[in-house]
Amino acid sequence: MTIPRNQHRSATIANMIPTRAFLVSSVFFAFSFAVVLAQTTSPVTNCTIKSNTSCEECLKIVSCLWCISNQKCIDYPVKNILPHHSVCPLTDARWGMCWVNFQALIITMSVIAVVIIIAILVCCIRCCKCENIGSKRAEERMESQTHLRKFRQEERKAEMRQRHDEIRSKYGLKKDNPYSRFENS
Repeated sequence: MTIPRNQHRSATIANMIPTRAFLVSSVFFAFSFAVVLAQTTSPVTNCTIKSNTSCEECLKIVSCLWCISNQKCIDYPVKNILPHHSVCPLTDARWGMCWVNFQALIITMSVIAVVIIIAILVCCIRCCKCENIGSKRAEERMESQTHLRKFRQEERKAEMRQRHDEIRSKYGLKKDNPYSRFENS
Protein backbone atom coordinates (compact mmCIF):
# COMPACT_ATOMS: atom_id res chain seq x y z
CA MET A 1 0.00 0.00 0.00
CA THR A 2 1.41 3.38 -0.99
CA ILE A 3 0.62 6.69 0.67
CA PRO A 4 -0.50 9.38 -1.74
CA ARG A 5 2.05 12.16 -2.14
CA ASN A 6 -0.25 14.92 -0.74
CA GLN A 7 -0.98 12.98 2.48
CA HIS A 8 2.72 12.25 3.00
CA ARG A 9 3.58 15.95 2.53
CA SER A 10 0.90 17.17 4.97
CA ALA A 11 2.04 14.61 7.58
CA THR A 12 5.63 15.81 7.23
CA ILE A 13 4.59 19.46 7.61
CA ALA A 14 2.47 18.63 10.65
CA ASN A 15 5.50 16.96 12.26
CA MET A 16 7.75 19.94 11.44
CA ILE A 17 5.59 22.60 13.09
CA PRO A 18 6.23 21.46 16.71
CA THR A 19 9.91 21.03 15.90
CA ARG A 20 10.17 24.59 14.60
CA ALA A 21 8.30 25.95 17.61
CA PHE A 22 10.71 24.09 19.90
CA LEU A 23 13.74 25.43 18.03
CA VAL A 24 12.46 29.02 18.08
CA SER A 25 11.68 28.85 21.81
CA SER A 26 15.09 27.28 22.51
CA VAL A 27 16.91 30.04 20.61
CA PHE A 28 14.83 32.70 22.41
CA PHE A 29 15.62 31.14 25.80
CA ALA A 30 19.35 30.92 25.03
CA PHE A 31 19.43 34.54 23.85
CA SER A 32 17.54 35.75 26.95
CA PHE A 33 19.88 33.78 29.23
CA ALA A 34 22.93 35.30 27.50
CA VAL A 35 21.54 38.82 27.90
CA VAL A 36 20.80 38.31 31.59
CA LEU A 37 24.22 36.77 32.14
CA ALA A 38 25.92 39.64 30.34
CA GLN A 39 24.08 42.21 32.46
CA THR A 40 24.94 40.54 35.74
CA THR A 41 28.61 39.96 34.90
CA SER A 42 29.40 43.39 33.46
CA PRO A 43 32.75 44.67 34.60
CA VAL A 44 32.62 47.04 37.54
CA THR A 45 34.43 50.29 36.87
CA ASN A 46 35.77 52.17 39.81
CA CYS A 47 36.04 55.82 38.97
CA THR A 48 37.63 56.78 42.29
CA ILE A 49 40.88 55.17 41.11
CA LYS A 50 41.14 57.94 38.51
CA SER A 51 40.79 60.74 41.12
CA ASN A 52 43.64 63.25 41.36
CA THR A 53 44.73 62.44 37.80
CA SER A 54 43.33 64.44 34.91
CA CYS A 55 39.93 65.04 33.40
CA GLU A 56 40.90 63.17 30.23
CA GLU A 57 41.98 60.08 32.19
CA CYS A 58 38.76 60.11 34.23
CA LEU A 59 36.44 60.52 31.27
CA LYS A 60 37.99 57.59 29.40
CA ILE A 61 35.53 55.56 31.46
CA VAL A 62 32.07 56.49 30.18
CA SER A 63 30.31 56.11 33.52
CA CYS A 64 32.58 58.60 35.32
CA LEU A 65 32.00 62.24 36.17
CA TRP A 66 34.90 64.66 36.71
CA CYS A 67 34.56 67.42 39.27
CA ILE A 68 36.97 70.30 38.68
CA SER A 69 36.53 71.98 42.07
CA ASN A 70 37.90 69.04 44.08
CA GLN A 71 39.74 67.16 41.28
CA LYS A 72 37.73 64.00 41.90
CA CYS A 73 36.59 61.34 39.51
CA ILE A 74 33.30 59.87 40.72
CA ASP A 75 30.73 57.42 39.43
CA TYR A 76 27.94 59.22 37.63
CA PRO A 77 24.84 59.14 39.87
CA VAL A 78 22.70 57.03 37.56
CA LYS A 79 19.64 57.10 39.84
CA ASN A 80 19.33 60.85 39.30
CA ILE A 81 19.24 62.48 35.91
CA LEU A 82 21.37 65.35 37.14
CA PRO A 83 24.11 64.99 39.74
CA HIS A 84 23.16 66.51 43.07
CA HIS A 85 24.90 69.74 44.10
CA SER A 86 26.47 67.98 47.11
CA VAL A 87 28.23 65.54 44.75
CA CYS A 88 29.58 68.24 42.45
CA PRO A 89 28.24 71.66 41.40
CA LEU A 90 26.93 71.61 37.84
CA THR A 91 29.28 74.40 36.77
CA ASP A 92 32.27 72.28 37.81
CA ALA A 93 31.00 68.93 36.55
CA ARG A 94 32.37 67.47 33.34
CA TRP A 95 30.92 64.42 31.63
CA GLY A 96 31.72 63.05 28.19
CA MET A 97 34.17 65.82 27.25
CA CYS A 98 36.40 67.90 29.47
CA TRP A 99 35.80 71.16 27.67
CA VAL A 100 31.99 70.99 28.03
CA ASN A 101 30.51 72.51 31.15
CA PHE A 102 27.71 70.21 32.37
CA GLN A 103 25.41 73.12 33.17
CA ALA A 104 26.00 74.67 29.73
CA LEU A 105 25.42 71.24 28.16
CA ILE A 106 22.07 70.90 29.94
CA ILE A 107 20.98 74.42 29.02
CA THR A 108 22.05 73.99 25.40
CA MET A 109 20.34 70.62 25.05
CA SER A 110 17.11 71.93 26.60
CA VAL A 111 17.09 74.99 24.32
CA ILE A 112 17.70 72.79 21.27
CA ALA A 113 14.92 70.42 22.38
CA VAL A 114 12.48 73.32 22.85
CA VAL A 115 13.38 74.79 19.45
CA ILE A 116 12.86 71.40 17.78
CA ILE A 117 9.50 70.93 19.51
CA ILE A 118 8.36 74.42 18.51
CA ALA A 119 9.51 73.85 14.92
CA ILE A 120 7.57 70.58 14.76
CA LEU A 121 4.46 72.24 16.17
CA VAL A 122 4.72 75.15 13.72
CA CYS A 123 5.14 72.74 10.82
CA CYS A 124 2.16 70.69 11.95
CA ILE A 125 -0.02 73.77 12.36
CA ARG A 126 1.01 75.15 8.97
CA CYS A 127 0.47 71.83 7.23
CA CYS A 128 -2.98 71.45 8.78
CA LYS A 129 -3.84 75.04 7.88
CA CYS A 130 -2.59 74.64 4.31
CA GLU A 131 -4.38 71.34 3.99
CA ASN A 132 -7.65 72.89 5.18
CA ILE A 133 -7.25 75.86 2.86
CA GLY A 134 -6.46 73.58 -0.05
CA SER A 135 -9.41 71.34 0.69
CA LYS A 136 -11.75 74.34 0.97
CA ARG A 137 -10.55 75.64 -2.38
CA ALA A 138 -10.93 72.20 -3.92
CA GLU A 139 -14.45 71.87 -2.50
CA GLU A 140 -15.43 75.28 -3.85
CA ARG A 141 -14.00 74.39 -7.26
CA MET A 142 -15.83 71.05 -7.28
CA GLU A 143 -19.08 72.76 -6.29
CA SER A 144 -18.78 75.36 -9.04
CA GLN A 145 -17.98 72.64 -11.59
CA THR A 146 -20.99 70.62 -10.42
CA HIS A 147 -23.30 73.63 -10.76
CA LEU A 148 -21.88 74.39 -14.19
CA ARG A 149 -22.44 70.79 -15.34
CA LYS A 150 -26.02 70.82 -14.06
CA PHE A 151 -26.70 74.13 -15.81
CA ARG A 152 -25.29 72.83 -19.12
CA GLN A 153 -27.29 69.62 -18.79
CA GLU A 154 -30.51 71.57 -18.23
CA GLU A 155 -29.72 73.72 -21.28
CA ARG A 156 -29.18 70.60 -23.43
CA LYS A 157 -32.45 69.07 -22.17
CA ALA A 158 -34.35 72.26 -23.01
CA GLU A 159 -32.78 72.38 -26.49
CA MET A 160 -33.68 68.71 -27.10
CA ARG A 161 -37.29 69.32 -25.98
CA GLN A 162 -37.52 72.31 -28.28
CA ARG A 163 -36.16 70.32 -31.25
CA HIS A 164 -38.51 67.43 -30.58
CA ASP A 165 -41.46 69.81 -30.33
CA GLU A 166 -40.44 71.45 -33.63
CA ILE A 167 -40.17 68.05 -35.34
CA ARG A 168 -43.57 66.97 -33.96
CA SER A 169 -45.24 70.19 -35.08
CA LYS A 170 -43.59 69.98 -38.52
CA TYR A 171 -45.02 66.50 -39.14
CA GLY A 172 -48.31 67.22 -37.38
CA LEU A 173 -47.69 64.78 -34.58
CA LYS A 174 -48.24 67.23 -31.81
CA LYS A 175 -51.44 66.62 -29.84
CA ASP A 176 -53.03 68.48 -26.98
CA ASN A 177 -52.67 65.47 -24.73
CA PRO A 178 -49.11 64.18 -24.86
CA TYR A 179 -50.19 60.83 -23.39
CA SER A 180 -52.73 59.98 -26.09
CA ARG A 181 -51.86 57.38 -28.74
CA PHE A 182 -50.94 58.41 -32.21
CA GLU A 183 -53.59 57.34 -34.71
CA ASN A 184 -53.05 56.89 -38.38
CA SER A 185 -55.28 59.22 -40.39
